[in-house]
Amino acid sequence: MSVRLALLAVLVPVCLLASAAPAPASAEPDPVGVWPLMPVPEVVADFDPPEDPYGAGHRGVDLAGAVGQPVRVALAGTVTYAGRLAGRGVVVVSHGETRTTYEPVAASVKVGTTVSAGQRLGSLELAGTHCLPRACLHWGWLRGDLYLDPLDLVGGRPARLLPLAGLPAASPWAPISWAPPPLPYAGWLPLLRLLRLGVDP
Repeated sequence: MSVRLALLAVLVPVCLLASAAPAPASAEPDPVGVWPLMPVPEVVADFDPPEDPYGAGHRGVDLAGAVGQPVRVALAGTVTYAGRLAGRGVVVVSHGETRTTYEPVAASVKVGTTVSAGQRLGSLELAGTHCLPRACLHWGWLRGDLYLDPLDLVGGRPARLLPLAGLPAASPWAPISWAPPPLPYAGWLPLLRLLRLGVDP
């Protein structure tokens, strides 16, 4: 009996110390951000990082919006750029090791401004949008020169509700129908000519 009591006297304090020890901290906590456009927008172009720094790809995501819609910062940080770049309004916010970019935006903040998550950076513009004739926000996230998926800041793509019965099953024998896209009206023809010539507007 005395041996058992002696073992208990040793084991109980050890167990108490082990349970009181703090859990090891993770290398980097997952950031929790806010959507730069509200209500939660449609993602019209996904993140598609290039294979090399000069390769083709999509270095962010495009979010459907409306001209003049408020653009808000996803994470708290400091504005490091707010101005025009290659004809479009750009705002860059530093969050320490990472930074987020927003374009095209008519900035309402200045370089050096400290912003909290969800604070307004400016208004969405049409000039420089990737989604003509619609307006959309190009939202990027970088760590140094490495492009990251900004949707990770808000938990991924927005959820879509499905009918209670689910999606209808596709018939394997359904005919494939295809129609050519409608031609743009005359106002877009000069832009199409530039694109055919390989000129980046």
